[in-house]
Amino acid sequence: MPEPAHPKDHGPPPPLARPAEEPAAGASAGAGVPGGPRRAVPPYAELHCRSNFSFLTGASHPGELVARAAQLGYAAIAITDECSVAGVVRAHEEWKRQRDEAGSPLKLLIGSRFELEGEGGTPGCRVVMLARNREGYGDLCELITLGRLRAAKGSYHLTVRDFEPPDPPDPTHVRGLRHWPDGTVLLIPRREDAYTTLLAQARWLRANATHAYIAMELLLHADDSLLMERVQAVSEVSGLPIVASGDVLMHVRSRKPLQDTLTAIRLKKPVAECGFALARNAEQHLRSRLRLAQLYRPEWLAQAVAIAGECRFELGELGYEYPQEIVPAGLTATEHLRALTLAGLAERYGAKPGGIPHSVRAQVEKELALIQFKKYEAFFLTVHDVVRFARGEKILCQGRGSAANSAVCYCLGITAVDPTQTTLLFERFISKERDEAPDIDVDFEHERREEVIQYIYRKYGTQRTALAAALATYRTRGAVRDVGKALGIDAAQVDALARSFQWFDTPERMAGAVAEAGLDIEAPVTRLWIELLGTLRGFPRHLSQHVGGFVIAKDKLSRMVPIENAAMVDRRVIQWDKDDLESLGLLKVDVLALGMLTALRRALHFVHQWRGWDWQLHDIPLEDPATYDMICKADTVGVFQIESRAQQSMLPRLRPRQFYDLVVEVAIVRPGPIQGGMVHPYLKRRAELDQGPLRRPAYPQLDEALRRTCGVPIFQEQVMQICMIAAGFTPGQADKLRRSMAAWKRNGQIEQFQKDIVGGMVRNGYPEEFATAIFEQIKGFGEYGFPESHAFSFAILAYFSSWLKCHEPAIFLAAMLNSQPMGFYPPAQLVQDARRHGVEVLAIDVCRSDHDATLEPRSDAPAAGGQPAVRLGLRLVSSLSEAAAKRIVDARRERPFADTADLARRAQLEPRELQALARADALRLLAGHRRQQLWAAVGQDVPRALLADAPVQEAAHEQPELAIAPEGEAVMLDYAATGLTLRSHPLSLLRPRLSRRGWQAASELAGTHHGTTIWACGIVTMRQQPATAKGVIFVTLEDETGSVNVIVRRQVREAQRAALLRSRLLAISGQWQISPEGVSHLLAERLIDVTPWLGRLATTSRDFH
Repeated sequence: MPEPAHPKDHGPPPPLARPAEEPAAGASAGAGVPGGPRRAVPPYAELHCRSNFSFLTGASHPGELVARAAQLGYAAIAITDECSVAGVVRAHEEWKRQRDEAGSPLKLLIGSRFELEGEGGTPGCRVVMLARNREGYGDLCELITLGRLRAAKGSYHLTVRDFEPPDPPDPTHVRGLRHWPDGTVLLIPRREDAYTTLLAQARWLRANATHAYIAMELLLHADDSLLMERVQAVSEVSGLPIVASGDVLMHVRSRKPLQDTLTAIRLKKPVAECGFALARNAEQHLRSRLRLAQLYRPEWLAQAVAIAGECRFELGELGYEYPQEIVPAGLTATEHLRALTLAGLAERYGAKPGGIPHSVRAQVEKELALIQFKKYEAFFLTVHDVVRFARGEKILCQGRGSAANSAVCYCLGITAVDPTQTTLLFERFISKERDEAPDIDVDFEHERREEVIQYIYRKYGTQRTALAAALATYRTRGAVRDVGKALGIDAAQVDALARSFQWFDTPERMAGAVAEAGLDIEAPVTRLWIELLGTLRGFPRHLSQHVGGFVIAKDKLSRMVPIENAAMVDRRVIQWDKDDLESLGLLKVDVLALGMLTALRRALHFVHQWRGWDWQLHDIPLEDPATYDMICKADTVGVFQIESRAQQSMLPRLRPRQFYDLVVEVAIVRPGPIQGGMVHPYLKRRAELDQGPLRRPAYPQLDEALRRTCGVPIFQEQVMQICMIAAGFTPGQADKLRRSMAAWKRNGQIEQFQKDIVGGMVRNGYPEEFATAIFEQIKGFGEYGFPESHAFSFAILAYFSSWLKCHEPAIFLAAMLNSQPMGFYPPAQLVQDARRHGVEVLAIDVCRSDHDATLEPRSDAPAAGGQPAVRLGLRLVSSLSEAAAKRIVDARRERPFADTADLARRAQLEPRELQALARADALRLLAGHRRQQLWAAVGQDVPRALLADAPVQEAAHEQPELAIAPEGEAVMLDYAATGLTLRSHPLSLLRPRLSRRGWQAASELAGTHHGTTIWACGIVTMRQQPATAKGVIFVTLEDETGSVNVIVRRQVREAQRAALLRSRLLAISGQWQISPEGVSHLLAERLIDVTPWLGRLATTSRDFH
């Protein structure tokens, strides 16, 4: 057939044109047409639909597409993202909601779209593949995996050859389409393809696919009639049936401006320059069946519905089995888990007086029975195997989260929470009525976690294990920049608006931020910018790597979910994130990194080295009064979990005196207890407890749930217990309540739960007023409730780190410095705090320092109570690699360095490395003061490694006598080279200037009366706005005498944003406030940025949510 002439188009569409929305669905084909015949609207199934998981292409969330298809009365919708099934779980969730809540008969199909390369790199063809059954879905996942693993992250590569049976046969090859009776393939014609090209594609597909069709996609383009003519001709010659489809990119046509914007972002050019790359109109949305009936022939629509009827796969069919090689021959998984658990039970309690408590043995039996019922044995055995490996390699690890509610996990050594020390609620972890998989999070030392990851890869292989994905979504700043560039807005204005948004800002602040950036908020382009930002926030941007969630399969993982390359070398991720896995009830093992475990392991090493004690963590003395004294004074810089400003503010009020107090402390400074109004009642009850026993509760039945927290609910487990005891909930219902609380505001379930809880309590004899009050407390928890089991796990590490800081401050400092980056405080603040506690800190020196900080005897050791000094390590020197530091240490072990030239020669240091050491003042024993060090370093010519030890005969060069740098310059260079100084604090050099203004030092505020107006000035070391703070920002100012804690309320924050957020040296005036517990802080009223006074001094603050 000759190729019809291609019509001339009238140019690209006007970008960002806003189309009118069409009605949801028509009742009949003749509706609204005077005198038109009335006939039933035919059913329709959309088979070609890309969501926003076709990144920067689709303009609607998967759930939006499914909900709209149900609203339009579609028979089915297929989610067919580009070489991906990343969005199908979200579509599946919405499909279930439509089915269960709205009774929708809509069917959800799973598929994917591919651009295939032809022979010799020529363009191939475009196809959509739909899974007809479970086997077909597995084949689809393998094909996606093949294409993704061949290419770099974010792309794929497939050719027509991949769809043909290999010759000779290759058992490792993905099954060719000729042998793919389990799937359906649609050929998607390109409008620019000639008739002969399209016919060749159709014939190829006909020869290689069992179920093959050619799609007719009519989008009201000028060449629709020619496309229709061409497709019909190809269909007649090739034998491929025609099926209607829509190449959908958005659920409603009003998303067209966003779709244009996404195209521009993808192409990295303004919308105005995108031309024909933009969709010509807004027809690529889910159109009403009435409109489709006007465009397509009935048989083409019927074919789409027929294809959908043949696709019977549903994501709920995915079965998942854990590896079986962890079970010894001759045993079942149930028997092996029981044997390991009972052995651990005996080990944990065998040596204790009274042996194994009856309650614990009964709890273990109860849990084992439920684990067997749910068939989770292999999951527990897999986690146990990973933990066993870590302990065998002396890698500290500890389980946390809901797993700490399990006595079995305690017996297996996964968690450290003793069931006899708390009230376990196993239903928080596993429920008989719940289909969701349990979650076991295990923290490992952050510097040795890679060893655990490599063990998993070695044991199970890369075909059976991969990391879960983490979905990177648009946040405000990124959206501002990308949309601004796409709209062609001036780069300076885009940057100004983006920078004006801080970590604490909400979307509602957009209008104010736009005005601050100097933009006209009434201008059409500005209004469009704001509107697009509101939609784009939360859109998926790309898949990244989860922090440690491993999915391990019994067989080939890629037949359950596609696998692709991560950005990190030798890392592979599946296309689903942790929420997707939880939604489908699939299990993952969380191998997480925790810096404090690294610090504790290093501290135990120092304890052995310095004290000769071969300690494990459990050897650290418990319930030590001196440790609790330190904690009550909020002297917790560097301590795990209780080092933040909010925690330090709470510690003197709560006054922890025993371990369970720490458990409460960890949990109470959280949004749940605060928003639920639990904090002040708890502190009041606790104060009453100090006066004597609390009065008997009005409802003794609740005493079991609330006794341990003075009658006030603090933890999620207590919410569940209250509902079980007072409202008659089953364990499964109580856990469903816990899981649903996070979504109350979004899905409107709060009224139903109020009815269930309050009604249940009233039926059980509780007054309605009391029941309503309980519900209001539960409602306050919302999405922020904190599990007691999690708090227990964290409190253990909080206590261990507190004991070390209290009794071994030098060891604690060295361990913390060697475990950076971690925690709230950078090395400079850790060193300052340790020196205030009497720790001697010695400067970096190439003649004495190792890569890490080390311990040395003090000259006044007896007076210091046997405390060592801490020698700073070479790791703090900016621009000096660990390899260079190792060469220095290795060369020094052979013999001491004679001079700078000897150091450079034997350690094979590059000029830049030698100069970095000089800038850090680390060559003082070899070359004198810093200026002389720099002179000596610049003059060195490093010989090749072959000549490193050759004797050197050089004429002696007399080094000039250079003046010693002033103290201010030395301090500045210290900060620039190492991030800290052991010399004068910068504020001590500025003190005369500060004093002339009446600005007081931190130490001078100790005797200041409550309510006094004062001025303070210091280096900003931290800004923090927790979710609990209701817009308040906590700021810490540091000077040469200590720190000042500042509270900046929302009004002050908004009025003086620039000074608050951009200053490094900040002066603050306000009211000095002292709480009844003796906690003092400055309530800010006026802020002045005096950063210029620091000159070139480089300081940084750590800013936290």
